[in-house]
Amino acid sequence: MTEFIIRRTLQSVLVLFLITLVTFGLIHAAPGGPFQIMLAPGLSPEAMEIQAHNMGLDKPLPMQYLSWLGNLLQGDLGYTFKNHVPIGEIIWPTVKNTFILMSVAWLLTLVIAIPWGIYNSTKEYSLSDQTASFISYIGFAMPTFWFGIILQQIFSIKLDLLPLADMYSMDKEGQFGDLMLHLVLPVTVLTLGFLAAYVKYSRSSMMEVLNQDYIRTARAKGVQEGKVIYKHALRNALIPIITIIALDLPLLVAGAAITESVFNWPGMGRLFVQMAVAREYSVLMAITLLTAVIVIFGNLLADLLYAVVDPRVQLGKRGGRSA
Repeated sequence: MTEFIIRRTLQSVLVLFLITLVTFGLIHAAPGGPFQIMLAPGLSPEAMEIQAHNMGLDKPLPMQYLSWLGNLLQGDLGYTFKNHVPIGEIIWPTVKNTFILMSVAWLLTLVIAIPWGIYNSTKEYSLSDQTASFISYIGFAMPTFWFGIILQQIFSIKLDLLPLADMYSMDKEGQFGDLMLHLVLPVTVLTLGFLAAYVKYSRSSMMEVLNQDYIRTARAKGVQEGKVIYKHALRNALIPIITIIALDLPLLVAGAAITESVFNWPGMGRLFVQMAVAREYSVLMAITLLTAVIVIFGNLLADLLYAVVDPRVQLGKRGGRSA
């Protein structure tokens, strides 16, 4: 186990290094580059040179990258180009806001989708199964922004039951009850999107396991159906579900940009869109790096959970795990 964690940590560090290198190169290769953001109309060439020197943008790209990487290792994400504001002061509050929104939607989805998918695997083509399929089709086909706007029109504008947008009402910031009201609509939008995938994954994964020979053998021996499902089949069925959950883990930090924009939720997804429009490449770089860290952590966590869920899965010396 220790050897596996060390090896994966070294692999993760290498992956992060490559991600920062590629992203840094692409950002600085963009038309105009970050230097064009800072230029005010009518600046003289001498003033441009002074400004570029003060920001370190007159150095070769490899030197700029090493300087940025050195600051990053000290916990300094850098500064915005336009206003020279510390990036950490901009990002960390949005991370907390996005985590609140996405974790509520994500956990609600897991509580509903996984038991529902398992139940439908044993009741194929039942009313419950057909209802889940219908909801899944809607979730896959319906544009997120359109669904969010429809909910706003019905429940906020016409019925005046729920807040239209934002995280808190005016003069109510920090109040738990007000936060819960503001969560209802965006969480509904996100949960429908997650349900569309998770119910299908849970059902198909469970049905694949239930068709295995050892399940038929257990049933032939007279093992109770509940024990067949929850003791013999569920552990194996959870492995692909864990993979999907781990891959979706970055959403808890990166957020859903469209949903946050529709509901004016002050999260990282909306921030990414705003910074892309403003061409604040340094902020985009920080968000990309943070998302990459969560992706790598999610993959490592999934590998560890495989061994917990299924004892036959072991963290071997080759490829991380072997069955």
